[in-house]
Amino acid sequence: MTHPDQHSTTNRLCSQFAVVPAIDLKAGRVVRLRQGHMEQADEFGEPLEVAARFVAAGAMRLHVVDLDGAVAGRAVHAQLIATLIKNFPGLAVQVGGGIRQATTADAYLDAGAHAVILGTAAVHDEAFFAALCTRWPGQVLGSIDVRAGRVAVSGWVKDADAQLHPLDLAKRLVAQGAAGLIVTSIERDGMLCGADTATAPGMARALAVPVWASGGVGSMEDVARLARLGHLAGVVVGRALYEDRLPLWILGQRGEALATLS
Repeated sequence: MTHPDQHSTTNRLCSQFAVVPAIDLKAGRVVRLRQGHMEQADEFGEPLEVAARFVAAGAMRLHVVDLDGAVAGRAVHAQLIATLIKNFPGLAVQVGGGIRQATTADAYLDAGAHAVILGTAAVHDEAFFAALCTRWPGQVLGSIDVRAGRVAVSGWVKDADAQLHPLDLAKRLVAQGAAGLIVTSIERDGMLCGADTATAPGMARALAVPVWASGGVGSMEDVARLARLGHLAGVVVGRALYEDRLPLWILGQRGEALATLS
C-alpha cells in the first residue's frame, strides 16, 4: 500500500474540518467523565442507539473509547465495539482504549474499524507502535493526552516521564508512521469550559498529518474558534452533544460552515 502525500491529505482534511462525536464505554454503557475521573461518570444510554442518532444527524466518523479497557490495559468492550462497527458499515469508526497488543489492534481492524488509537502503548513501546504502523499503514492514530503540560497514560491515571514534552512525542509518533493524532486537554475534558486553542492547533501547524483536538468544547462558538484556526482536521466532542449544548445537526456540517457558527 502506498502512502498519500501527507501535506495534501492534511490540507484536504482541514478544508473538511468536522465535529467527531465520541462514545466512551464503561460497563457496557455510554458515559462521559469529568477530567478523566472514572468515579465521575454520567451515563447517556445504550451505545448502538447513541451511534444511530449520530449517524442519522450526518456523522461520518465516530470516536469510540473503551474506558474500562484503558484502565485494565486490555480490551474489555471488544465484542460490543465489533457489533457497532458491523451495524454502521458506512461509518469511519476509530477505536481506542486498552490496545496494548498487536492481536487487539488486528481484531478491531479486521472487524472493519477505520483506525485504532494508541496512547499508553505508543508512549512506552516505540518498537511496537512503529511495527503496528507498518503493518496497518494509514490506520494507526496516536493519542496524546495532556494534563498540566505533561503526557498522561494508563487511562489518564498516571503521568509519563516528566521529560517527555507533548510536541516531542507527537513528532516521534509521526516519524514512526502515525496516520494522525488525537490531542486531548484532560483538565478541560467533560467540563464544557472551552477548548484549548494552543496545544492541538500548534501540533497541527507543526506536523504533516491530521490532528484532532479534544476536550472542553461547550458551545458552537468553541467549535467555530477551532475551525477558524485552519489547521485542525476536526474536534472530538462528547458531553456538549449529550447535554444539548450543541445541536446534533452540527455533525453534518464541514469546513467553512462550522467556522461561521456563533
